[in-house]
Amino acid sequence: MKYNDLTICVPAYNEAAGIKNTLEGLRAKFQDSEIIVVDDGSTDETFELAKSVEGIVVLSHSRNRGYGASLKTAIRCAKGGVIAWFDADGQHRPNDLDKIIQPVLQDEMDMVIGARGEGSDIRPDRVPGKLLLKFVAELIVGESIPDLNSGLRCFKAEVIKRYLHLLPEGFSASTTSTLLMKKRGYRMEFVSIIANKRKGKSSVNIVYDGLGTFVLITRILILFNALPFFSILGFLQIFFGLLWGLWYLRDGGLSVFASTLIISGALTIFMGLICDQITELRKERLE
Repeated sequence: MKYNDLTICVPAYNEAAGIKNTLEGLRAKFQDSEIIVVDDGSTDETFELAKSVEGIVVLSHSRNRGYGASLKTAIRCAKGGVIAWFDADGQHRPNDLDKIIQPVLQDEMDMVIGARGEGSDIRPDRVPGKLLLKFVAELIVGESIPDLNSGLRCFKAEVIKRYLHLLPEGFSASTTSTLLMKKRGYRMEFVSIIANKRKGKSSVNIVYDGLGTFVLITRILILFNALPFFSILGFLQIFFGLLWGLWYLRDGGLSVFASTLIISGALTIFMGLICDQITELRKERLE
């Protein structure tokens, strides 16, 4: 089967241990497809090894800009009508990519995600953060999400290109794209895959990226549920302000602290209204 309308985007940062085998496997399976590697300022031989594989388009960032930034660079240069993301570390299998692209190529889906199933290699130290993030994401969309941030996914090019301005520069690009497609009502499904153990050392830092998880949760709450998020914060402030004021009622009036809490709560709710309108305009900008 020919895949000449497919572009495979491969972000890579210090992936010398596995990138050559990854690209050779993709090239053998998808001979007619465009394969774009973006070397994200690697300090090892990633760029040279990628260039050594025939038929690969290799782009390079002068400095490390992030996973999402690499994907956006590749997508902007992509010529195919269907775009797939494929990690460079040897976790994914070309046969699994073949499974997830079929519904998009056949115009049955706008996006398909490879959901890592039983037997996949997932680092145990990242499980708590993933579970927390998954809980918040499912709360936002109101349904189960089998795999929120799998690096193996496929889109219609015209769809994902509309939202490049919303994708963050870091690892949260996967999470954001999942929620965007869900919240904007696009046709999407999850297909079970097996993720192998990665080759080489992960660039994820547990402390740094653990803190980043909480920042990401706040970010997606504001992007997708700004009004409820700020309303809850605002009403909590008003509630505690009234509670404090009634408890320490002085001379028939509220204390300064209670008044400050109430005013702050009202301003927080007003801020939510503004943020909600801004985020909706950003999401609809290119639709």
